[in-house]
Amino acid sequence: MSTQIPYATLILRWYDRHQRILPWRAKTGTIPNPYYVLLSEIMLQQTQVATVIPYFNKFIENFPTLNDLAEASLEKVMAMWTGLGYYSRARNLHRCAQEVAKQSGEIPKDYQALKALPGIGDYTAAAILSIGYNQPYVAVDGNVERVTARLFAIQEPLPMIKPTLAALAKTLNEGREAQERAGDFAQALFDIGATICKPKNPSCLICPLSEVCKASLEKIADILPIRQRKAEKPTKYGISLFIENDKNQILLRKRPEKGVLAGTLELPSSIWSEQYISIEQAIKETGCLGQYQEIGEIKHVFTHFTLKVKLFKLVSDLKLTQVAQDNMWIHSDELNHYPCSTLMKKMIAYSTKI
Repeated sequence: MSTQIPYATLILRWYDRHQRILPWRAKTGTIPNPYYVLLSEIMLQQTQVATVIPYFNKFIENFPTLNDLAEASLEKVMAMWTGLGYYSRARNLHRCAQEVAKQSGEIPKDYQALKALPGIGDYTAAAILSIGYNQPYVAVDGNVERVTARLFAIQEPLPMIKPTLAALAKTLNEGREAQERAGDFAQALFDIGATICKPKNPSCLICPLSEVCKASLEKIADILPIRQRKAEKPTKYGISLFIENDKNQILLRKRPEKGVLAGTLELPSSIWSEQYISIEQAIKETGCLGQYQEIGEIKHVFTHFTLKVKLFKLVSDLKLTQVAQDNMWIHSDELNHYPCSTLMKKMIAYSTKI
């Protein structure tokens, strides 16, 4: 089917006129920088392009090459990542850079070698090879899944239809033109999905594929792809303690190296659970003894659950037990130099106003 319809010609012709200008993309006629591709693709995992751009620019300013990133401390990398979320990506990115630096200093050009690196799966490996090295791989992300589902009018629901969509997407670049311009073709599919074949209100009238898109021809593009209804997110509850000394320093501690917000700093907090525990139990858990006053509640939405946290502020002298021996005092003006999540910054900002 794909050899009978000039998908590549239509897609690349459109891309040559309408491609997005992004800081990690090579300018026309220049060779792509695989490090830029690797960095941007890891940042773009579950994160919007507009959000990623300033972080990408900041990383390149501080870590111009992969070796610079590998030689940086994890603490500095995590601090630079603060606010971008999904912090395991930053840890894996740093480990990946160190692995590559140890081996040869060059990002691998082989699919399996790439997948062996921390934080790189099927999609990221395909993106690096196609965009960074012009190899004929099709990187299938949500944009490409959506374009493919509409192009072939696939009406079975996601996520069960993912393997079929991936297989169909990979047929789109079978022609010589697409394979010779593998990087452009991959980015063209991303751009069509992001700017034209959008999740809601697709702009079929200006789409380069409208005359060969089954969903467009059948007037069903706006309902595809079909998704199974998601289960309602569970809610977790926690208690956090805001403790500030007379030097405007805030007591913080490091979260575990695995799990949500891994390795970032937080206020002394109870374990998040299915219901609130008492303030007395939270004080015991954190090892921060003293008298506290409740000052409010913060709500934060994660990908898989909603979190509600009651905030308590210290109103008496503080005594730290053995449990809190690794806690640290950090001045409020210096928080940006440490890996502190958006959630924690929100909680600290709220607490300092009370």
